[in-house]
Amino acid sequence: MKKQLTLLVVIMTCFVTTGYAQKGNYRISNGIGINAAITNFNITTNNFITSQGNGFMGGFSTMVDIPHRFYNVSFGMQISQNNIDISARPSMLSNSDPNAFIEYKMLAAQVALLGHIKLIKNYVTIDLGPMLQYNGTLELKDKSQANYYINNYSNLLASDISNISQFNINGTIGASAGYKFIRLKAQYIYGFTNILRKLNSQDVDSSGGNSSFKGNQNMLVFGVLFLL
Repeated sequence: MKKQLTLLVVIMTCFVTTGYAQKGNYRISNGIGINAAITNFNITTNNFITSQGNGFMGGFSTMVDIPHRFYNVSFGMQISQNNIDISARPSMLSNSDPNAFIEYKMLAAQVALLGHIKLIKNYVTIDLGPMLQYNGTLELKDKSQANYYINNYSNLLASDISNISQFNINGTIGASAGYKFIRLKAQYIYGFTNILRKLNSQDVDSSGGNSSFKGNQNMLVFGVLFLL
């Protein structure tokens, strides 16, 4: 995953500018923002019983401030560690307890192009736009649970569902509020692509459950943006 993250950083660096440009009779100014946030992550699916988990996110963005328009634009990159719990049982013959969960983590990098609709000048905005995501696999936090059995299936092991799809397209909508150099942000991110689709091409034992894997990630993000 390191090579892919490096490529994304290089792409985003190409967008970073700190100068000023003239257009008509007003000035378009560019700036850089650094953000930090907590996340609440889940995968909406009929295949597994899931429970959302908390994580964290950090990144940077370049802001294009257009004073005489109803919107601004930003390019950004953010890296997150997200957590999710999936219901499982310690042995094949154990009773399927839907309240028994094992914890996975997923590293992800997202490149976003967002529009910011100005509700109150630059102080309050509605933020929305697409995201391109590269993520790692679902990684068990406790390696000793690799041979647990996923509930809703007879023989599907916890380690069998790790290799999820790693390139995904998301959309986001949210709001920002702040003054000058600091803004509070809230976002809802939804995955348009099937993040479990790679499981359909793998030799996994789906007996006892749905053999077609489908799931869409969703994430709530609450954070702060510092403008430089």
